[in-house]
Parts: sequence; structure tokens; C-alpha cells
Amino acid sequence: MPRRFYTLDVFTRRRLAGNPLAVVLDCDGLDDAAMQAIAREFNLSETVFVSEPEDGRHRAALRIFTPGRELPFAGHPTVGTAVLLGLLDGKGNDAQAFGLEEKVGVVPCVVEVEDEDCGHARFRLPRLPEVWGEGKEVPAAAWALGLDPKDIGFDRHEPSRHSAGVPFDLVPVATLDALARAWPNGEAFAQAFGDSDHPAVYVYTRQAAEAGRRFRARMFAPSFGIPEDPATGAAAAAFAGALMQFEPLGDGEHSFVIEQGYEMGRPSDIALQLVIREGRLAFAEIGGAAVIVSEGLLRW
Repeated sequence: MPRRFYTLDVFTRRRLAGNPLAVVLDCDGLDDAAMQAIAREFNLSETVFVSEPEDGRHRAALRIFTPGRELPFAGHPTVGTAVLLGLLDGKGNDAQAFGLEEKVGVVPCVVEVEDEDCGHARFRLPRLPEVWGEGKEVPAAAWALGLDPKDIGFDRHEPSRHSAGVPFDLVPVATLDALARAWPNGEAFAQAFGDSDHPAVYVYTRQAAEAGRRFRARMFAPSFGIPEDPATGAAAAAFAGALMQFEPLGDGEHSFVIEQGYEMGRPSDIALQLVIREGRLAFAEIGGAAVIVSEGLLRW
């Protein structure tokens, strides 16, 4: 039967920027193979399939697929789908709060509609970041990314591994120039990061296009079918773990903006807020804007 779909650009208010997302509605009855095939057809970083929630107190259940695999959680699909559902619900400019059921758990969201095609959403991480292994040695990380070992690291930051539902290797680099030169170095990338089931590498620097508490990042995940991603909320969630590990953050609220996609011509701005109590991360939120680009019928 025909199913409605929308595409949105996420972590931006400007069309043809940010990270594109496809959202297919009314997906009850679609099996896993069909969802994976449709995700390959859209060939975007992620495609979301929306169905009725198991718990009627929640707004919807989501399945999230890259062109190569299903993900238990992802940030830009959560933000984009939350904005779309808020727009479709048509409740004006009042903030809407609801839960989205994802494989990682229930993700609490708040949506603010800005106009008929655009809104802003933020969500609380359903799982706090955890260390899942030792960060790669500097020579191996540099070799895998086509960089010099001197490019790796800044201040107290060194390669680390964190996951808030999706595991990432996090590799800090000293300059924007090093970030721009980073690229998966073929077999070296596979050898360096191949001890993960699905290698995904988040390269970041403190330097950014604007001043303030901002970082710039790139994310490479060839095994996901994503050579480079314009904006990666799940990686930003994992990055909260690196901030806790390497930044001198005290109790209270700490807000950051992560720039991503700039090197791809798809500038994206991801808001990340950490709340620390008694020296521990109590919770974290990710937020951003999204704008509808297209809509149609999927004949499946």
C-alpha cells in the first residue's frame, strides 16, 4: 500500500544544508528486509520508519536504518522525526512533549514549531555515555586517517572510545587544517578500527568557525554505508563522554555547539547540554532545528 514519506534537513533551518533525513509514516506491517531495502533506495545517512507505539502514552515507535544496517538510536533521525510529528500534529507554537520508542529505549522529546515547515527539537539521552574500550594509539589513529601523529590530540584530549547506544572511536585533532585533511585511509582505517563490529570514527577539534564553547567535527562510517555524515547526533551523545573525561567541567549546566558537515558544504549545528551533579553526568540533551524539504508517496 502507498505510504507517505517526507524528507527533512536536520540540524539546520536552511534547506540543502544540515543532514538529510527520510521519514516514512504508517509503517506497521513492513518487515526488516523491506525497511532495509527502502533505506538503500533513499540512500541517505538514515531513514526512519514510523509506526504505532507499543505504549499508548508515547507518540510513536521508530526504526532507524542506514543504507547498510539498523541502528538502535541516532540523533538526527530523532530530532528530524520529532519536528515532523510536531508539525503534523498542528498544535501551533505551543511546545509539545512526547516520548519516541527506539530500540535503545524511550527518548523524551520537546518540540517547538517555528513555522509551517520548520521547528526545533531537543531530547534527553536515553542512555548516558560509557567507555567501551581503550582509545587507539596515536600512530595508529593518525595512519588510519591519513594524518601526521603530531596532528592528533590537543590540551588533555586524546583518542577515546565512548558509546551512548552507538559506539564511536573519538579522535581529537589539533587544528581545523588537520580536520579538513582527515579521511579514512583505506585498509589502514579497517585495520586500526576494525576491532569494532561497525567502525565509526568521530574526529573533532576545539577550533571552530565561530568563537565560544564550540567544537568542529567530522564522522566517518564506511561500514554503515556512510563515507562521511553531515551531522551525527549519536556521536555528539558519545562526545559528551569525552567532554566528561577530558574537560575541567564542574557541577552545573554546560552548553556547547558542535559544528559538523562544513567540509561537505552541509553546515550543521548541534546543541549539546550537559548537567553535572556531584562530579557526575546527571543527564545530557541534544537539540537542533529541522526543515521539511519534500513529501510524497512510497508505493510499497
